[in-house]
Amino acid sequence: MPYTAEISRTNPGCFIFLVDQSASMSDPIGSGEAVQQRAQVVSDAINRLLTELSVKCAKEEGVRDYFHVAVIGYGHNQVGSAFTGALAGRDLVPLSEIANNPARLESRTKKVPDGAGGLVETTVQFPVWMDPVTNGGTPMTRALGYADSLVARWVDEHPGGFPPIVLNLTDGESTDGDPTSAAIGLASHATADGSVLLFNLHVSGTSGTPVTFPDSEAELPDAYSRLLFHMSSVLPSHMRSYAASQGHRVSEATRGFVYNADITSIVEFLDIGTRATELR
Repeated sequence: MPYTAEISRTNPGCFIFLVDQSASMSDPIGSGEAVQQRAQVVSDAINRLLTELSVKCAKEEGVRDYFHVAVIGYGHNQVGSAFTGALAGRDLVPLSEIANNPARLESRTKKVPDGAGGLVETTVQFPVWMDPVTNGGTPMTRALGYADSLVARWVDEHPGGFPPIVLNLTDGESTDGDPTSAAIGLASHATADGSVLLFNLHVSGTSGTPVTFPDSEAELPDAYSRLLFHMSSVLPSHMRSYAASQGHRVSEATRGFVYNADITSIVEFLDIGTRATELR
């Protein structure tokens, strides 16, 4: 059975986030009081995920390196690390170093139950590792090539481990050519446990209904959405099971792809796409 390798400190997992930082990521997403910049929503979601991953892997002695994580930004014809602060310029970083090195802590307000059936606002400290950036075009082909070099090295070093998971978050079409070949090349790398997983999330500010985790291109509106669908890997069985438990209709052909994503879909996509097997 593929995608069942145990994740441990001696055989860690690998997440690579590819984040579109093109000018159009400054456009709004959401409605009413919840309207935010697309880039802000995506960076908040990734920062929150890094916090949750650190908590999940925390033991008495500290955060265990069950995962190494890269956050790669692409825009303005540039591709490279999106980490800021002490981790700036670094690619794959062990989770313990990420947990210990946020660029800063921001005070955020959060509504929590008041014990009497209502909600009350409280202030929480929110760790930030990456900031929203919006500039230039969408060099997606180069970004996938960048991820390819990270993945190739990782697979060589961890030939029996759980395959790397690459999550591409974008709001527009590639501006440096058709990314299909780069996506195929990236997903052709494999460990003994299976091929590299490439998932794609299309972030949108339009009011159309999101298409979440489809198993065919039938509901997709245009050639671009169908391109991203075919670039996306089929969800492994444990991720399909989790997606089903969250109310998604799934089949053995369901792919790790969301089109026209709203804020809720972005959070769900990251949650489902980063589900790993048991940690030891």
